[in-house]
Amino acid sequence: MIYVVFIVFAVIVIFIININNTKSKEDANKQYFNESIKSYENFNPTYIKYGLDKICTIKKDVQSYSKITLPFIRAYIALKLKNDYVPLDKLNYKKTIDMVHKNDIVLSIGGDNYCYADVNKYIMLHNMMISRGAKTVLWGCSINPEVLSNPEIVNDVRQYQLITARESITYNALKKINPNTILVADPAFGLKTAYAEIPSKFINKNMVGINLSPMVQKEEKISGIIMKNYEILIEHILKETDMAIALIPHVIWDDSDDRIPLMQLYERYKKSGRVLVIEDQNCSKLKYAISKCRFFVGARTHSTIAAYSSGIPTLVVGYSVKARGIARDLFGDEEQYSLSVQRLKETDELLKKFRWILENEELIKKQLNSKIPEVIKRALTAKE
Repeated sequence: MIYVVFIVFAVIVIFIININNTKSKEDANKQYFNESIKSYENFNPTYIKYGLDKICTIKKDVQSYSKITLPFIRAYIALKLKNDYVPLDKLNYKKTIDMVHKNDIVLSIGGDNYCYADVNKYIMLHNMMISRGAKTVLWGCSINPEVLSNPEIVNDVRQYQLITARESITYNALKKINPNTILVADPAFGLKTAYAEIPSKFINKNMVGINLSPMVQKEEKISGIIMKNYEILIEHILKETDMAIALIPHVIWDDSDDRIPLMQLYERYKKSGRVLVIEDQNCSKLKYAISKCRFFVGARTHSTIAAYSSGIPTLVVGYSVKARGIARDLFGDEEQYSLSVQRLKETDELLKKFRWILENEELIKKQLNSKIPEVIKRALTAKE
């Protein structure tokens, strides 16, 4: 019996894949993942809401442990004296990770985990999996090359038995460190749409889909400049075009809820009668709404991938290498297709980029229609 473990932010998803024990390892490898999937108890209604429970069940990552033990006392002292939370985290995850056995396959699927402040947590989890004898894979990742100046991250990345990079900037950087790195496409390119009810005021193929996230707002260097750029863009669309605007949230977390900045925009422009909000729903239904737009401006990577893969001319408001890398791989150049939030200095920069997208609409659609089938194939096969 082989366990495949997916580590992603706040949860660990564990699939048990039953493989015929009478066959050799080579035969089992040929069977690949063509086996029945069994899984553990649900614990989070959010994942039920988005339909993840239909393909697996989710095991809670953080589990209770005794505080009347020497390991807890040591971990608590480390936290208080050194501000080192890693020993306590190890205790939190120990029961779940103890379910992993030698030669089980562990996939880290957070995307750009190594670019966040809590990177030590992911290094810790990786080391815990390795200590259990697991085979580890860094799946569909993006990593800023600058991050690889950190020797701890470099050492950790070298230990993966396979890395799939979702764009060429990351691939070129990681290939030098770990030869088991291959270039693929983000799995989200292969996501299919599912029919969703959309507001009656939605004008098919004459909408500008807009996504904004608190995450990019946190990365701005000039306070309020992101929101001001979005306001100027919306005002231009309402005054100078006949298009309407669909505000589309794509991530709803307690600490990062797209609906908060989007509802601020809605309240400001709702009297125009040409601005509406798409309700939160699963990713396939959100992609359906995005696919009905004429243009898309997005801050969440997977919202923009939903647009790209639907052939929609798209402008990305990014904060990391993934925005630049994916645009570069699609168009050969990211300059006109992405906007770095950290470099924003003027309040009309988003509008200027959007005007270029508008003026080159047919060319962009032609490029996407030509490129996307190949990208989807690469995303689904995970081969170079």
